[in-house]
Amino acid sequence: MPLFQTIQFNETTKILIWEITESFEELVSKVTLKEKTQRRLDGMKSQMHQRAFLSVRMLIQEMGFTDKDLHYDEFGKPYFDCHNYISITHSYHFAAIIISDETVGIDMELQREKIIRIADKFTDYECGYLQPHLTEEYVKKLTVIWGAKEAIFKIRNEKGISFKDHICVENFSLDKPQTQASLHFDDFVKDFDVHYENIHSENFEGNFTLVYAFEK
Repeated sequence: MPLFQTIQFNETTKILIWEITESFEELVSKVTLKEKTQRRLDGMKSQMHQRAFLSVRMLIQEMGFTDKDLHYDEFGKPYFDCHNYISITHSYHFAAIIISDETVGIDMELQREKIIRIADKFTDYECGYLQPHLTEEYVKKLTVIWGAKEAIFKIRNEKGISFKDHICVENFSLDKPQTQASLHFDDFVKDFDVHYENIHSENFEGNFTLVYAFEK
């Protein structure tokens, strides 16, 4: 499958989404991996995880980079040896990256009612505006909130950050594509712009939520 969607957010920020329909063999034949990456790929037990991993390499190739340009720090955060920031996500049959001159984080999640069962583990402040009796909206909002917190965590990537206790997502409407969030951790406060949208493919059941955040 070629590139599923490209979102040109602004002049210096682009999001690319790959729909993973290729076999492992097809994907691995289209990328050149450095030795360290090949070892990491060989150590993965799930072929779906391997295909998502390779799809990310397809996406960075679309942006003119190669696997040799992509590195990970000691906490697993990806980076390039240049001024561009990158964040990576994959969920089931999708992989996505965001590349920007700004500090960014991205997350993609399948919308499913299972998230209701774990809502109390990552929401606190947000309970003041969530409406659990509206089940469909509740699931969608919880998915945005989880995605926002995941994206912010990817930006800060600091040990000890709690989604429930340290990251607050402001009230928002599903009819609008953005909201605000803040991180309160270690005596400092960081604010973030959060953007989200619905992603759907005709090839697979279910809707996905794509969330990306910018540190102010």
